Amino acid sequence: MACTGIENIDEAITLLEQNNWDLVAAINGVIPQENGILQSDYGGETIPGPAFDPSHPAPAPAPSSSSAFRPVMPSRQIVERQPRMLDFRVEYRDRNVDVVLEDSCTVGEIKQILENELQIPVSKMLLKGWKTGDVEDSTVLKSLHLPKNNSLYVLTPDLPPPSSSSHAGALQESLNQNFMLIITHREVQREYNLNFSGSSTIQEVKRNVYDLTSIPVRHQLWEGWPTSATDDSMCLAESGLSYPCHRLTVGRRSSPVQTREQSEEQSTDVHMVSDSDGDDFEDASEFGVDDGEVFGMASSALRKSPMMPENAENEGDALLQFTAEFSSRYGDCHPVFFIGSLEAAFQEAFYVKARDRKLLAIYLHHDESVLTNVFCSQMLCAESIVSYLSQNFITWAWDLTKDANRARFLTMCNRHFGSVVAQTIRTQKTDQFPLFLIIMGKRSSNEVLNVIQGNTTVDELMMRLMAAMEIFTAQQQEDIKDEDEREARENVKREQDEAYRLSLEADRAKREAHEREMAEQFRLEQIRKEQEEEREAIRLSLEQALPPEPKEENAEPVSKLRIRTPSGEFLERRFLASNKLQIVFDFVASKGFPWDEFKLLSTFPRRDVTQLDPNKSLLEVKLFPQETLFLEAKE
Repeated sequence: MACTGIENIDEAITLLEQNNWDLVAAINGVIPQENGILQSDYGGETIPGPAFDPSHPAPAPAPSSSSAFRPVMPSRQIVERQPRMLDFRVEYRDRNVDVVLEDSCTVGEIKQILENELQIPVSKMLLKGWKTGDVEDSTVLKSLHLPKNNSLYVLTPDLPPPSSSSHAGALQESLNQNFMLIITHREVQREYNLNFSGSSTIQEVKRNVYDLTSIPVRHQLWEGWPTSATDDSMCLAESGLSYPCHRLTVGRRSSPVQTREQSEEQSTDVHMVSDSDGDDFEDASEFGVDDGEVFGMASSALRKSPMMPENAENEGDALLQFTAEFSSRYGDCHPVFFIGSLEAAFQEAFYVKARDRKLLAIYLHHDESVLTNVFCSQMLCAESIVSYLSQNFITWAWDLTKDANRARFLTMCNRHFGSVVAQTIRTQKTDQFPLFLIIMGKRSSNEVLNVIQGNTTVDELMMRLMAAMEIFTAQQQEDIKDEDEREARENVKREQDEAYRLSLEADRAKREAHEREMAEQFRLEQIRKEQEEEREAIRLSLEQALPPEPKEENAEPVSKLRIRTPSGEFLERRFLASNKLQIVFDFVASKGFPWDEFKLLSTFPRRDVTQLDPNKSLLEVKLFPQETLFLEAKE
């Protein structure tokens, strides 16, 4: 960190791990030098640096006690730069080829080695993965300023792809499978059952174990990995793990100098170490203890329980613990934190009527920040701030102290606010926390009005909250106006729809009444037709059953009857005097005047012939030799 200017200790450790803890190679990978050397005070190793000109006096070095390297002074002997070895892992389809060359070699020499290994002509080969873009075969590796370890891949667009093999199919199937890793923490004798996809890498497993056990990756000592798992970048599907379950054991790699008892003793006397010179802390790494562990021990005695559990499945439960812990630390006078997910907070603040909407305040807590206690106790718990927040805001909180919770919030932030806001929060340094985000809901998106850092005062915090409230109030008035106009339009539309519905119902009722009337008429007409058909059938049957009309000149006596119909027409027919009266009735019925509907009357004397016995003859009822009768409808 002193030589390269890297401020992030995790980044520095990662670079050292990539170079197998070769300090010179790690610095060369970050700051490649072409001329001269830098020499280490720790054993004479040389690092490329600015060229030294004996004819010019060397400038005085900057007064810095933290740097372990400095430019070579004139009194030192200039050492000629040794060739630097570079490691390349080249991937081609399902094969990996390791190539080790000096940095004085060219790109073409790598291709020649690959030609022998892969049996691919150099002319058909495209070597990709260079950080500087495509390079020529004549390019010298030293001019590319490469780190010690490099990953490249080969493309052969002119060669046909190989036919899919059973191995490739099995590998693809393994990538889609889930592996259950049963990991035993040796020191505490605790088992963790972790599910990983086949595409996860060994490095991801180790980082997850670090989150669970607090054992840094570089201090983890593993048992149970297959012999084929030689690289942390290898995915689980190709590492040779047993499917579906595989047992592993992890422990902390012991230091060769400091034992566990010494570590515990040191943890009890941290307050004494903290009063000593800063050089003691710088030398801690020589005894197998890194800075993070030293300061972790220093704060563990004073640190309270976490504000929020790590990897909490339910956000509501996590916020319940956050509220309880916040109250225990800073008292009961604090903002009312919304208990529920961030989506539920959005619903409560934004997705209600315009008059009921509020701003959303998101408080991001971080226990490692020196500003946290002052901000919470002096500003966030001030009565004026608490009252103003409760009236105008929905306040939601989250703890970013743990990496898992931080990653979870950044995922939510990226989903709801976009990558720009997520990147802004991601780049905030620890000492800039806590943060206070003021969110305003809009029609199509959520807008971050303000990001308030922890280094503020009560008055400034109140002014920024009021400024956000002014913006929100102006937007809210527009939303209320739009909502009222929309509701008025919807009311008119509802009234029109109701009137239209009533009109449709009236029309439907009329149509149904008309249809019922038509159906009734049709039914009556059908009955009438049936009755007419029945009467016609009866008439025809009676007409066919009548005896033939006798002639005027007949040996038997003949009676001539003249019958007047209600319409004024006359029916005339001759009957034998011996014919029964029923035959006369049948004759009248055959003409459409059934005797149950009409009565047959005589004039002199007036009598109702239909009341006489139909079995008597015409002679017996005195309808001989001739008679005039008339038909009359019965009442």
